[in-house]
Amino acid sequence: MRAISVTEYGGPETLRVRAISVTEYGGPETLRVADVPEPVPGPGEVRIRIEAATVNPVDLAARAGHLAALAPDLPLGLGLDAAGEIDAVGPGVDRLAAGDKVIGLRDRLPVPTGAHAEAIVLDAAAAVHAPRTLDAAHAATLPLNGLTALQGLDLLDLRPGSTVLITGAAGAVGRFAVELGALRGLRVVASASASDEAALREAGAALFVGRDEPLARAVRALVPGGVDGVLDAAGLGIRALDALRNEGGFVAVNGGAAVPVNLRGTHVRNVWFRADTAQLEYLVRLADTGHISTRVADVLPLEDAARAHVRLAEGGLRGRLVLRPA
Repeated sequence: MRAISVTEYGGPETLRVRAISVTEYGGPETLRVADVPEPVPGPGEVRIRIEAATVNPVDLAARAGHLAALAPDLPLGLGLDAAGEIDAVGPGVDRLAAGDKVIGLRDRLPVPTGAHAEAIVLDAAAAVHAPRTLDAAHAATLPLNGLTALQGLDLLDLRPGSTVLITGAAGAVGRFAVELGALRGLRVVASASASDEAALREAGAALFVGRDEPLARAVRALVPGGVDGVLDAAGLGIRALDALRNEGGFVAVNGGAAVPVNLRGTHVRNVWFRADTAQLEYLVRLADTGHISTRVADVLPLEDAARAHVRLAEGGLRGRLVLRPA
């Protein structure tokens, strides 16, 4: 691909790219691929020609209008993380250059074009060199869910040897959290379907509780007094909080189920995704050295975004659905 400098463009209307944005709230049938103005990077920004972009629950929420309070204006771009190649850079960018293979995270919601497109403009700080050992589809699964898991564990700030319960441990965020927690020397209690136990123990879980078991009772049977921290990736709320010891830490992923109060002196917080250069680079190193794993459930063309939304809503996937613009 020829690298094109920003100055070669007459303006944002000169060229157009295909993208999927929310133009009306509703079901998957409302999703359409449309031609939109090609984004042009400004100071401190890069443009990425997207090779793969994941579909996440936040995309389904945005399409249905559940994020209207956070991003009230339409059109609203879909797609938060992606892998591709930089083809243009704005002034002041020196860490990245045209031709670099990168992964990146869009952490601003109210923008008209997201990663479900042929191209996206991101702050340079939100993109890093892609893992050398992964193809674009697997690399695209790393930014959003890997950063959410990492930042959730950071909020818990547990010492090595502490116990942490991770709900939804077989999911995209939960699986990363199991691996990252084990790397920190934490004693991980994973909660998921019984069929996932072997895979989660291989990923680093020391203890396991089946999703159909009474959570708090089962956890406390394994860890008398309760765990030191909970990363609630499944959004179980009060049921997961009850497995926590007094004055322990609880982190709900992206809002999760409402936890009304800090019962028993516990410390309840939410983790929302945010781009972080150093943390993304750390995740890339872990992926390249085999310390964390990426999972792809299926790769679909951009035009099949509606089908991807239906499949994700049905649940049961192990790995992310990935869209390819071409």
